[in-house]
Amino acid sequence: MTRINTNVSSLIAQTTLSRSNSNLQQSLTRLSTGLRINSGQDDPSGLIASENLRSDIVSVQAAITNSERANQIIATADAALGQVSGLLNDIRGLVTESANAGALSDEQIAANQLQVDSSLEALNRIAQTTSFQGRRLLDGNLDFISNAGGVANIADLQIDQANLGATGQVAVDIDISAAATQAQLTNAIPGSAATISTGISGFTSEVTTAEVQATGQNAGAFAASGAQLTVTADAGTGSTPNGVTVTIIESNGQGATPSAAFNGSNIEVTVDDTVATSFADIATAIDGLTGYSASVDVAGDYVGATDGAGILLTLGGGVDEVTGTDVLTVTSSTPGALNNGVTVTFIETNGQGATPSAALNGSNIEVTVDDAVNTSLADIAAAIQGLGGFTAAASGDGDGNYNASVQTGGLQLVVGDGSNGGAIGADAANNLNADLVFELSGLRGSEVFRFESGTTATQIAAAINLVSDATGVTANNNSGTLEFDSLDFGSNAFVDIDVISEGAGGSFESNLGGTFRAEGTDIQASVNGVTANGSGNTLALNTSTLDLTLTVTEGSSADIDFTITGGGALFQLGPDVVSNQQARLGIQSVNTARLGGAAGRLFELASGESASLANDPTTAAAIISEAIDQVTSLRGRLGAFQRTTVETNIAALNDTLVNLTDAESSIRDADFAVETANLTRAQILVQSGSTVLSIANSNPQNVLSLLQ
Repeated sequence: MTRINTNVSSLIAQTTLSRSNSNLQQSLTRLSTGLRINSGQDDPSGLIASENLRSDIVSVQAAITNSERANQIIATADAALGQVSGLLNDIRGLVTESANAGALSDEQIAANQLQVDSSLEALNRIAQTTSFQGRRLLDGNLDFISNAGGVANIADLQIDQANLGATGQVAVDIDISAAATQAQLTNAIPGSAATISTGISGFTSEVTTAEVQATGQNAGAFAASGAQLTVTADAGTGSTPNGVTVTIIESNGQGATPSAAFNGSNIEVTVDDTVATSFADIATAIDGLTGYSASVDVAGDYVGATDGAGILLTLGGGVDEVTGTDVLTVTSSTPGALNNGVTVTFIETNGQGATPSAALNGSNIEVTVDDAVNTSLADIAAAIQGLGGFTAAASGDGDGNYNASVQTGGLQLVVGDGSNGGAIGADAANNLNADLVFELSGLRGSEVFRFESGTTATQIAAAINLVSDATGVTANNNSGTLEFDSLDFGSNAFVDIDVISEGAGGSFESNLGGTFRAEGTDIQASVNGVTANGSGNTLALNTSTLDLTLTVTEGSSADIDFTITGGGALFQLGPDVVSNQQARLGIQSVNTARLGGAAGRLFELASGESASLANDPTTAAAIISEAIDQVTSLRGRLGAFQRTTVETNIAALNDTLVNLTDAESSIRDADFAVETANLTRAQILVQSGSTVLSIANSNPQNVLSLLQ
């Protein structure tokens, strides 16, 4: 190159040296900061990804801190509940000790009561003073708020967790499809006589009329004037009024004279919808039909525009007026179940005459009557008594006859067991017919009972009820039938009878019908469309949005609706502030007014209260047991929340934090091996560039040699 004004080589060397200096500066920056990305120009997309990851990392770190704080709160509450459990166990020991009234003096019981009172005060103090950073944990402030208190059929409600979502409340709709039941076994104790007294349809005199008077617009009344149409089925014509309807049909062109006609089982009356039709003429039209008569009690007109088309009146209602009903009562003369199942059958024949006859045919009493004449029921009763072993009597307000033209042949009455419309006489003495020993078992224990022949059903029930608290089974004498019922509800409740021995001729075991054990059934329900777990009268639901336990009143099947409107301790466990990354935990109060259950509340154990040691240690024991169960359940629930929710959440968040940090580091942090190599290269290039630039700058001097 022989030009002096423009040194292209120098320009190239300058550009290269500037680039090498820039690379050197970048390597020095990265090595000094440890970051590959120090500004947006280093890697725009990488910077965006890195900043997003940094935001996630900060949120996860905050969630870990929140979870650790929640763990600390639960641990604080659990520690206090441990003291509550200890106090409750102390009270339970004092209650059990004080129940030994025969061996303790009044002073000793009073001393125990003082300890109970002191423990109750300590429980209230713990409930009021247990706090974390100024927030009380066990006084009920962290319990859920709902309107369930005003809902009937709720015996007890515990809301453990609820996601109130963005609305701040959640509706709870409980649909009970089947109520819980008790276990029950039955045993019919034989009476002194097996008696049925019942009206039989065959022992009635003839139907004289079947009349219905209907009132009201929709029942067929002529509402415009208050008139009432009465339609009556004629006696002795074979008319069948039950279910027959009367329909008013409005038509154009009928004129003032209505018409009536049968349409199947319907009486249709056609009237003109443009002119008034006399009520009396409508009744006359129905009168013209065979088998029916009609009348109206108020004069006036049926006006189509006023009364409306299609008025409907149904006749009969299923009840025919009769002149009276006669009753035939047949009684076994032998106590016990010997004649249970014996039947009485009527046979109609020609030529028998007015005097009936009776005969035994196996286990059947056959009474023969004439099918052409009426037979006195008194004579029928006398014929049955003539067989021996039975008594019979006729009673009632009918004509006292078996009317062959009305009755249906072959009427049957089962004597003794009541299966065909009767029951064992309520005033009969129901006694065991043999000595009996049996073991009765229930959910709470078992007991052996021994009864001698002649013991009444009432005496048996009383003996069983005396120890029902130890067996969990009660008994009731229902007109000679012993009903053994479990005190408890649900599939865990049972009644079991084991007949150990029974004397000759005894029927207690056989009357059990081969069923010696019965079990109850659990409540069946759904909560907000999700099937709940049922146990007795208690249902439980545990989903991601709602965790509750509810007990209904015994055997209730009524649906329940209420709303959870707030409350609970809200824990933010996830990095995003959304409802599904939060947990709302309810912690109920553990003061003496809240602990307890169906038996009563804990404060009732205090001096002077109904369940104090001196007044009722039995109830006190039941209350303290329920309170212990409540606190134990609460501690278990809090422990489960700690272990399965909080601690697993912390572990998962820590894993997430590691992965996010690693991802962010891989994008933003400098790789020292790479950057030191880049630094060395940049240093060499800068040195080389400086040397080259020096050479390039000296080249124009060589041109001057041409001037020499």
